[in-house]
Amino acid sequence: MSDDILVDTAGGVGTVTLNRPDRLNTLANPTVDLLVEALDEVAADDSVRVVVLAGNGPYFCAGADQAEMVERAPQEWEPIVRRYLDPVRAIVGMDKPVVAALHGDTVGGGLGLALASDFRIAARGIRLGAPFTPIGLAGCDMSAGWFLPRLVGLGTATDLMFTGRLVDADEALDIGLVHRVADSDDFADAVAGLASQLAAGPPIALAWTKRAIHRSLGVDMGAEFEFEIFAQVQCIQTEDHREGVRAFKEKRRPEFRGA
Repeated sequence: MSDDILVDTAGGVGTVTLNRPDRLNTLANPTVDLLVEALDEVAADDSVRVVVLAGNGPYFCAGADQAEMVERAPQEWEPIVRRYLDPVRAIVGMDKPVVAALHGDTVGGGLGLALASDFRIAARGIRLGAPFTPIGLAGCDMSAGWFLPRLVGLGTATDLMFTGRLVDADEALDIGLVHRVADSDDFADAVAGLASQLAAGPPIALAWTKRAIHRSLGVDMGAEFEFEIFAQVQCIQTEDHREGVRAFKEKRRPEFRGA
């Protein structure tokens, strides 16, 4: 693994860190591949129950590396743009919860990574947005067109995507773009606390829950109900469910083992 992407695992938490602070953690073509490789690594690691996506330096991620935005033949651009969605697919496709730790500004493709994550915790004072239209690009890049209307509603998404304006963390919380906002001094503890809580949860049940949430975005109510029935039948038969019931009756914390 290149130093551009760092992977650390401890206590059931796999942390994937964007490590190009001199380039504001922007995504270059090689970095995209390394990020997908890192995400696949923690997804396949049975010791990891939750993934934290983080960044080093002042930015979480400033999107695509502008050094790569050079003149190309039209047929060259489609595979490049398509490739930038691979990390989004990796985040959504893994069964484990993903927490985006947004300690710094999160813009462009960086917002796309955050939107794909299951939880977003922002440090107070940071800015978030999809400033594509101000530079002549469609405002729907790197999954923004899919996630923003679903997270913040059509009206607010229209505002953010048409204007490309940035919002601060508190406004992001108000409109539903992030789940929590923490002061800088408390940010690391807020991320660690949520990650620990999720890591202690029942991994099989969380996996089926994540599948159900994402599946519901593209099916009708009846189809989603059928999936919910199927998912619940799978979970009811697990040892984790039996342990959860025992712990509830015994008034103690459950010890889930993913079985």
